[in-house]
Order: sequence, then C-alpha cells, then structure tokens
Amino acid sequence: MAIDTRNLDQMLSELRAVSALAEGKPAAALQGAGGVAFADALKTAIDQVNAAQQQAQQLAQEFAGGNENVDLQDVMINLQKASLSFQQMVQVRNKLVTAYQDVMNMPV
Repeated sequence: MAIDTRNLDQMLSELRAVSALAEGKPAAALQGAGGVAFADALKTAIDQVNAAQQQAQQLAQEFAGGNENVDLQDVMINLQKASLSFQQMVQVRNKLVTAYQDVMNMPV
C-alpha cells in the first residue's frame, strides 16, 4: 500500500502560494491552491500508512498463530510494503519540515 502522491502536487502548490504571499505578492496567488485542504491530504496519507502497517501486523500474527491460509511470502511482502510506506511518509515529513523552515526563515 503506497501513499497517494496525487495530493503532493497540491500540497506543493499551496506551499508555493503561501510563500508568494509571504513575499508580498498579491493574495490572488492563493486562488490556484483550492481543492482538498492540506491537513486533510496529510491525514489521508497518514491513515493509508497506518492501514498498511496494521494489515501487515495482522497477517504476521495470523501466520504466527498457525493459520494455514496465510503464506510466509504474503506476510513478508506486506511487511515490506508497510515499511516502505512508512519510510516514504518520513521522507515527505522531512520535506514538509524543510519547506516550513524555509518559509519561516524568509525575510518579511
């Protein structure tokens, strides 16, 4: 399960609009950033990562419990997907923190 990256373009657009506003450009720059709220997009991405981790953990518990319908390959693949999703989310968070720091360090 991967993070839906379609919302990342919108997030970047919103960050650029806020940056333009901080630079003293007209507020019309914010008009192009409409659509899904930044917080909603971020919450959706976090929920997707959480769901992937819970599914992988559930499969691992079922396999450890002796469920014959769960293959080791499925468990390992789901654990790897959850790990990659989490790593991707951490990288997105790092980029967002860097962008926030850049905006906050701009001279007013």
